[in-house]
Amino acid sequence: MPKTYKDLAGDGGSNIVGQVTEQLARLQARMQPIRNKVAVVSGKGGVGKSAITVNLATAVAMEGAAVGILDADLNGPSIAKMTGVRGQRPMITAEGVQPVKGPAELRIMSMDLLLPHDETPVTWQATTPTDAYVWRSSMEGTALREFLSDTIWGALDWLFLDLPPGTDRIATLADILPGLTGIILVTIPSEVSYLVVRKSLALARNLKIPMLGLIENMAGYDCQYCQTVGELFKPGEGSQLACDFGIRFLGEIPFDPRLARSGDSGIPFVAVHQDTTTGRTFQAMARELWAAIGLEPEGHIESGKP
Repeated sequence: MPKTYKDLAGDGGSNIVGQVTEQLARLQARMQPIRNKVAVVSGKGGVGKSAITVNLATAVAMEGAAVGILDADLNGPSIAKMTGVRGQRPMITAEGVQPVKGPAELRIMSMDLLLPHDETPVTWQATTPTDAYVWRSSMEGTALREFLSDTIWGALDWLFLDLPPGTDRIATLADILPGLTGIILVTIPSEVSYLVVRKSLALARNLKIPMLGLIENMAGYDCQYCQTVGELFKPGEGSQLACDFGIRFLGEIPFDPRLARSGDSGIPFVAVHQDTTTGRTFQAMARELWAAIGLEPEGHIESGKP
């Protein structure tokens, strides 16, 4: 007859309850000096969520704010590459792990900074494929909790969390981080994307997670050789989708090939193309984000101060 948890007397000396309690206390202490914790989610892959995270965080930091980014995608981390810090190793101390410094003084933590720089994937050991799936979900949540609690973030105005695709990640984050300021959802002008994003919006609303706004990526085409934005791509219906759910529409980002190239170079697009249509859009969205929480960019922590 298999035993249940009720049949077990104590925890076999492992002090699991004590360990969990200690980690939760550490997580709360790490998060306390961070004014705003924002997750960037998509529900669907391929919408440019990581590029938006990097450039939006950079645009906010360019206003003088202290900003961090946590790459929560364990199997496909890209933030380190996009910010030019891939190859650096975080300093591990008795107090925790120091995030590496990126452009605009961004504080960055990613699984990519901890693994060998080859094609080795993150794998979960299990006896059956079914068990592997269960452990994968469980271990992702555990790893995210450890990143949040073990990283010495210091005092930040904003911590952006770049979540992997999937609506289930929203619920996981809500369980791990009750003090979440809100989420930003990313879509593209596609009926398929709208369908998935609607599910994410409905889930967030059911979980009572604040939704700071919606961004539509690849809406229109920014031709660098033209005087105006081209019409090769028809802008989508992101603003209507935001209106349907009663949330703020942060803006439309036109398709700009230079945005992808900047990610490959490790230099955020908005840092070097501020005067382009796309660059101005990111800066406007940064101001919209401040407005979403009822603050102005001037009301920030002095950058670089712990």
